[in-house]
Amino acid sequence: MDKTFFISQSTSLTLIIFISFIFAILGLFHSKKYQGLNNYLTANRNIGLFSLTTSLTASALGAWILFGPASASTWGGIGSIIGYSLGTAFPMFFLIYLGKKIRKEFPKGSSLIEFMRKKFGKSLFKLILLMTIFYMFIFLCAEVTAVAVLINYISGTELWITALIVLISTLTYTLYGGLKASIFTDNIQMIVIGILLLISIFYVNSFTGTQFSFDFIKEKNPHLLSSSYIPSYTAGLTFFIAVAATNLFHQGNWQRVYAAKNFETLKKSLIISFFLIIPIVFYMGFAGMVAFSIDSTIRPDLGFFSLLLKEQNTLLSLLIIILGLALTISTIDTLINAISSLIVVDGKATFNLNNKTDYLRFSKYIILFLCLISFIVASKGFDILYLFLIADLFCCAFVLTVFYSFYNRNINEKTAYISIIIGLIGGFMIFPTPDFSKSLLVGFLMPRDLFGPFVLQSLLFLSFVIATFLPLVVFKTKKF
Repeated sequence: MDKTFFISQSTSLTLIIFISFIFAILGLFHSKKYQGLNNYLTANRNIGLFSLTTSLTASALGAWILFGPASASTWGGIGSIIGYSLGTAFPMFFLIYLGKKIRKEFPKGSSLIEFMRKKFGKSLFKLILLMTIFYMFIFLCAEVTAVAVLINYISGTELWITALIVLISTLTYTLYGGLKASIFTDNIQMIVIGILLLISIFYVNSFTGTQFSFDFIKEKNPHLLSSSYIPSYTAGLTFFIAVAATNLFHQGNWQRVYAAKNFETLKKSLIISFFLIIPIVFYMGFAGMVAFSIDSTIRPDLGFFSLLLKEQNTLLSLLIIILGLALTISTIDTLINAISSLIVVDGKATFNLNNKTDYLRFSKYIILFLCLISFIVASKGFDILYLFLIADLFCCAFVLTVFYSFYNRNINEKTAYISIIIGLIGGFMIFPTPDFSKSLLVGFLMPRDLFGPFVLQSLLFLSFVIATFLPLVVFKTKKF
């Protein structure tokens, strides 16, 4: 039986092309007068409060907020939403302290990796660089896939069409204008996102009435709000650790740390972004709990849409497409420029290329190749959640070692290497298989029967905790 879509493919396609084209033209036009490597990497280190705040917020969000928090809330309850919200926002708070230190010690820098290269030898810095690019590439694939799936759900538009239009339009202005173009379009995209989210809140409240409340959830699914529901705690901590750790390695954030015209501007922008991100992510998760409480048979990741499109309103369908595109493009341009900047800044120390190599041009070739892979992944509709979790695990194993080294000068390259490897080994021993039923230690090396229900049901949580905190053993027990 054919699915009935909310709007026609031709209407959807027209809107995708129009919105993507508008963002591309705006980005190209604005950045035309801001050329040069300094603008490409750090926007000439002259970004003010409003632009920096909207850019930090828009870049932190993405199409994932339309799916992830709603899905997590249906099994992880209120704890998962709190963990998701705080995990997404926490790096903003943390960057106040790290940003001040790195701007002071390395005022002409443009990346975290540069600082690591100065702190450690070239061997470890390459490992951190590879991990950072891997994480951001997975993020890129996830965003392109998410928006393609969203528009396919609403209009039946083939996945590859959406992926191709979004990637081409974003690449056009980002590879030309760099960070300056990314920040300018983020300003517009964040205004659009804010307006559309407010409209969605109004309509969801209108359609659901008293159902959009904690009382209704408590009546239908009290365990999701219960203080004795263990998965709520483990899910909340899992999302907090994973999301916070990965975002601390996001080069897009570090570019904006350097792009701020002064530290006061940076500090205010990060604080405002922190308080903007939390309610947005929380709202999406809460919508998922309400949708699940109304109809437990819905697909968890479509909870927000099941509420908003309950009346199959054409106008709302169009608004969701615009919202999805704004969220996606604001994130993709950040990721594209972030990966490109890492190759430009750290390419010479990483790749043994000819001395005459133009690393800006070289970075653009790399970006085009990565975007081609992202296009293939999105076109096939592959579920990349598992790859995302692996990227999260890597970030967890690196996070304490890398950032603790900011404040502890006794951590040398050998100590850092050993601590990271121990964290990775410990995390991977517990990291679940794709069906989440067992891990290398639990079910392969040792029988599942030897482990209690908590371990069997919390493999992902335990793997992140172990990967994050096991490196502390190296710091506390031995100096290498």
